[in-house]
Amino acid sequence: MRIYGNRQLKTLPGQKTRPTAARVREALFNIWRDRIADCRWLDLCAGNGSMGAEALCRGASKVVGIEKYSKACSIIEQNWQTIARPEQSFQVIKGDVLVKIKALEGQQFDWIYFDPPYDSYLYLPVLKAISALQLVTPEGAIAVEYNPKIWQAKQVPELEMYRTTTYGNTSLSFYAVNVR
Repeated sequence: MRIYGNRQLKTLPGQKTRPTAARVREALFNIWRDRIADCRWLDLCAGNGSMGAEALCRGASKVVGIEKYSKACSIIEQNWQTIARPEQSFQVIKGDVLVKIKALEGQQFDWIYFDPPYDSYLYLPVLKAISALQLVTPEGAIAVEYNPKIWQAKQVPELEMYRTTTYGNTSLSFYAVNVR
């Protein structure tokens, strides 16, 4: 798998993680392009860490990822270590996103990317946790990746869904504390 700057990432064999498709990744970074440098990025259900790696390549100052699968955490750590510059920081947290997200209380992120297994129950509980913990800055946003045949984006208390885009079988819905 290659990301911004033609950098190659390690990936896990098999179907344990599902990397975000290149065109979806490119579309998201085109939408947020002018606001990635020096941002704080949170990658939930990080898979192989491609979204966080892309954020590091584009100048994010801090990237945090949560991933349940331990082998994936090792790959993320290797990928981010290879890409991060000395002035950038990153952290990989192993565990269930609904449990580990609580450890982030008191921190805020400019951009949150949430890409759980498409058939999971995680969408609304995690969005509600993000809102309750106030993890997104007032100027920031959350992007949620999903298959619209399996899950439909919904409004969440304290968050406004302000945009949805679809790329084949993948949709991204964007949430913010304040409407754009």
